[in-house]
Amino acid sequence: MQKRSQETRNLIISEAIKLFCRSGYDATGVAEICQAAGISKGAFYHHFPSKQDLFLAIVDQWLQGVNSQLLSFRTPGKTVPQSMQEMAKTLGLIFQAANGQLPMFMEFMVQASRDKAVWNATIAPYRQYQSQFAKLINDGIEEGSLKPDVDAETSAWVVIALAIGILLQGIVVPDAADWEKVTDAGIKMILESMQRSKA
Repeated sequence: MQKRSQETRNLIISEAIKLFCRSGYDATGVAEICQAAGISKGAFYHHFPSKQDLFLAIVDQWLQGVNSQLLSFRTPGKTVPQSMQEMAKTLGLIFQAANGQLPMFMEFMVQASRDKAVWNATIAPYRQYQSQFAKLINDGIEEGSLKPDVDAETSAWVVIALAIGILLQGIVVPDAADWEKVTDAGIKMILESMQRSKA
């Protein structure tokens, strides 16, 4: 019974993502989601009290996927620059995992600008990522792979800006470039400005 309930919940999320990507959050109604998932409104409201709660669950699922990827790239025995190069590959994996769902990223941003609950759910993780990257950069300063005068806080925001910018370009002009290569090159440029010269 619990497995079936989870399958229904997953189906609702899956169909909602398709509809939100195609028509947008505002233009998609609960009735349309129910029809696409082949369920009753009662079944929908059993899992999600509202469309907003469903959207927040999708935001949470997306961010959990990003978190698991980011946590996996910092491995013992690697310098901070090596770990950051691994991080560049993470964005490529996010592109692959999204599989046509990148418009949802844009929906998150649009809804965050209109809805305080979505704003809090979407923006809080960015602050967490900034803190994680700042710590990573400070680790690099301590290990001697990065320059001692690097501003870890600002550099962390630059890394996040690069990642978000590439995700947005991947939505707007998906075929304009190999975005995985662009990410790799962008991280290398950032690292070159921060790394100690090997004398």
